[in-house]
Amino acid sequence: MPVPAIIFPADPLNPRRPDPHFAWEARLLRELGGDHHLVDHDALLSGRAEEAVRRVPQDSGPLWYRGWMLPCARYAEFAAALAARGGNLLTSPPGYAAAHELPGWYGVFEGATPASAWIPSDGTAAPGPQELAAAAARLGGSGPAIVKDYVKSRKHEWHEACFVPELADLAAVGRVVERFVELQGEFLTGGVVLRRYEEFEGPGGGAGAADASGAPDASDASDASDVQGAGGRAVEARVWWLDGRPVLVGPHPDAPHRTVDPDLTEVRALVRTLGCRFVTTDLASRADGSGWRVVEVGDGQVSELPHGIDPSGLLSSLIAA
Repeated sequence: MPVPAIIFPADPLNPRRPDPHFAWEARLLRELGGDHHLVDHDALLSGRAEEAVRRVPQDSGPLWYRGWMLPCARYAEFAAALAARGGNLLTSPPGYAAAHELPGWYGVFEGATPASAWIPSDGTAAPGPQELAAAAARLGGSGPAIVKDYVKSRKHEWHEACFVPELADLAAVGRVVERFVELQGEFLTGGVVLRRYEEFEGPGGGAGAADASGAPDASDASDASDVQGAGGRAVEARVWWLDGRPVLVGPHPDAPHRTVDPDLTEVRALVRTLGCRFVTTDLASRADGSGWRVVEVGDGQVSELPHGIDPSGLLSSLIAA
């Protein structure tokens, strides 16, 4: 049975080498006896998938991707270009979309994750007052919330373009959403999401706030989680799942030195129900002690590893899949 290889983004300045951000993963993969290939990420993003995969050998067989995030349409083009060369991405385009964008996974995890409502958009115009009012009503019409798109929020502009103190103040909701859409610009993914704000346990046992999201542009790390608020940053765990099994459990990349021990009892069944082969779940413990919550789900191919963690077990599992 063919052994899967892993595709990494190439270094833009030296396309025969992996991107420096992923070079350590590629070195470790070689030490474990695995093979890797390189792809031109900039060409993928610009819609030149056939050019992007020209360094991937013909008839390369089963493949995983470990790299920067891609819009779902670009990922589908990536998969098609590889298939034309005899390669098979083991995460299908529908599977990637289901784990990568909130509407794809929310239905499975509803009840285990903060309540959310979204307004689809195929442009860069902010939703109107009636659409926002209807979305707020689906969350109960009052209380605090987070604004994001299907993948990413603006955590670094917390009060300006992320946090809504009161959904009943529709004028304030509109201001935050408009600023969020303005700042996202052409990188707005899917539409606007209103997501219920919840408080989670902080590092000293106090409250922190969490709303995890990802999808940076190509200059950022593979993903970034919003976990902040007046009470401080919450303690988050990131769990890597392959075929429904947790193969790596560690801290979130935003706080790589923290010790975490999440309860996976409920999440395990939900991941299996989702049915995606390679995914991550970000988990945080509620400040009121009522248990762990799923803060975010992501496609494992484009989820960031925390600094200092040993991913040998993860990479070994991928090439043995």
